[in-house]
Amino acid sequence: MNLFYIILAVLAIVVFWVIATFNGLIRSKNRVDEAFSDIDVQLKRRYDLIPNLVETVKGYMTHERETLVKLTEARTAAMANQGASLADREKAENALSSTLKSLFAVTENYPELKASQNFMQLQDEISDTENKIQASRRFYNGNVRDFNTCVQTFPKNMIAGMLNFHKYEFFQAAEGERQNVQVKF
Repeated sequence: MNLFYIILAVLAIVVFWVIATFNGLIRSKNRVDEAFSDIDVQLKRRYDLIPNLVETVKGYMTHERETLVKLTEARTAAMANQGASLADREKAENALSSTLKSLFAVTENYPELKASQNFMQLQDEISDTENKIQASRRFYNGNVRDFNTCVQTFPKNMIAGMLNFHKYEFFQAAEGERQNVQVKF
């Protein structure tokens, strides 16, 4: 009779451990999904600000239409990749970031544009948004790190494998973003 209770107690402990492990993995997975959604929120903010920035710049600048066209095209490409894979989205977002950097470099050649209150406000908003996107990406990567650690460490990896939990990919900078930005006049 005692052996029966011992086996029942061990079985109950194992069942509770499996349940707790599963629930922990679900919590971690949901944090990663939430963090990725936070990136989307900031990207949406960026997409909403860019048309305002372009319209403000158009009023002051006629010589640099190519930069404005590239910015609009990069925004359109980034928005078109909403449902794409993480790698495709990274590529489009990195192209948009690069174009924004070139726009801010162009403004250095146009002091009257730089002095415009509207442009300065929009430039501050874009810079703030870029900082928030960067923070969201770091938050996402931190949650991915925590989730991947859970999925890969023993003994949780056994439960994760049986329940089909897989590693997430980190959000990484594209090759072009790893190089120094050159501002040329």
